[in-house]
Amino acid sequence: MYYDAGSSKGVSDAPLTLHVKKDGAPDLTMVDLPGITRVPVKGQPENIYEQISGMIMKYIKPQESIILNVLSATVDFTTCESIRMSRQVDKTGERTLAVVTNADMAPEGLLQKVTADDVSIGLGYVCVRNRVGEETYEEAREQEELLFKTHPSLSMIDENIVGLPVLAQKLIQIQTTMISRCLPEIVRKINHKMETADLELKKLPMEMTSSGDALMTLMDIIASAKESLLRILIQGDFSEFPDNHSMHGTARLADMLSKFSDDLQAKPKQVREFLIDEIKVLEECKCVGLPNFTPRSAFMAILSQHVDDIHAKPVEFIKNIWDYIEVVLSSVITKYSENIPRVQPSIKRAGRNLMSKIKEQSVDRVIQIVEMEKLTDYTCSPEYMKSWTEKIDAQKSFVDAVLNDKTKPESFSINGFGSVKISHLREYHAHLLQQAFDMKMRITSYWKIVLRRIVDNLALYLQLSVKYFVNTQFQKEIVAEMVDPKGGGGVERMLEESPSVASKREKLEKSIKVLKESKDAVAATVDQ
Repeated sequence: MYYDAGSSKGVSDAPLTLHVKKDGAPDLTMVDLPGITRVPVKGQPENIYEQISGMIMKYIKPQESIILNVLSATVDFTTCESIRMSRQVDKTGERTLAVVTNADMAPEGLLQKVTADDVSIGLGYVCVRNRVGEETYEEAREQEELLFKTHPSLSMIDENIVGLPVLAQKLIQIQTTMISRCLPEIVRKINHKMETADLELKKLPMEMTSSGDALMTLMDIIASAKESLLRILIQGDFSEFPDNHSMHGTARLADMLSKFSDDLQAKPKQVREFLIDEIKVLEECKCVGLPNFTPRSAFMAILSQHVDDIHAKPVEFIKNIWDYIEVVLSSVITKYSENIPRVQPSIKRAGRNLMSKIKEQSVDRVIQIVEMEKLTDYTCSPEYMKSWTEKIDAQKSFVDAVLNDKTKPESFSINGFGSVKISHLREYHAHLLQQAFDMKMRITSYWKIVLRRIVDNLALYLQLSVKYFVNTQFQKEIVAEMVDPKGGGGVERMLEESPSVASKREKLEKSIKVLKESKDAVAATVDQ
């Protein structure tokens, strides 16, 4: 108390608890509060009044408290500060009992004070005589009884409101009545506190005592996370995260695939002059032979150039896909391992390692899908021949416009290409222009099929790889890394509990135990 109230005349709201036991003594719980001090004396803080009044209000405000207002018979009750404070929290006075002390020092007019009740003391008054000098308790009670029986004025006061024994009995009766009235609310508060403490205890990381417990908990976490990933990434069930659109996996994967398809098949900007690339390749691939045959090597060279131009897009797409899935995985792991935060970093690290491995495998597979298009020029789609036939019809008109039209037009309109400049082509021979035009139409017709095939292959591979990740790789790889001591010993770390969590767990368990004992005590009181 020295540290709370200081070494002089300060006060502290830290209670000093004193248990007094005696056969026949009344069963009462009382709080003796300090007297109200308005003017601080030497050694007291300037706000002594605020400190004491705040302390008093803290104890008299609860509805289950009985306010025992101690008044001196020598003062005017209507001017008492304690009366004013009690009426702030008990306007009707139903919880207030007044004890009038020093009855022997101001007997005249005391009867009128306690019967007039000008200050609305709902539980009434009890008048007592203070112990004088070295009187024992028994001697003081004898003198008190004699005083109220023989004094001319005090003897007129009803014997049911005089004497310390009467006060004790009255307090017991009031306390019993108050407890009976407050018991339902007390039980409700105890139950509420128990539920709150129990909920807090359940929110704490699970306490595990063996590697078996830890492994079972880990398997439960992984199984729950797997089911969640299955719903999010495969089944299209977003009920688990209804308001978080980033966790609606199948929809977001479809959006990413659609954007990739549009971007890949978007019409490229014409950066070179029309047919120049084809002419250059044909000149480098020419050989001794008939002039009206287009070398296949030239077609494959042009096709290879086209593949190289878009090579980075599928790779970037598949990387973005797994980056997104890694974010989903992290959110799911966080949710299902929140009760064991000490192992979250290990599981997340295992998840990141798995994602890195899958991303590398997927990039290799996508590169293969793209590189395959360089190996051969094949399609079973009838669309290729249909498209080439429609486009090649303009070949003769095109060559005539370049070489034979006397007006020497600057451009020529071709279906699918719009208006293209042709003035730069007049220096080339007719058969080279025919070959270049033919190759341009072939590669244009075939390239549409190639792009769609890449999109289709990536879509199929995406579905297969995501399904394989969820159903097979996730559980297998995470468990393998978590049980591997070289990977950080995640299972062993689950057995460790931080000092702060252990302390909180102990406090909550003690609180629940005390609340249960309180509930049993209340039940015993009700039974009595």
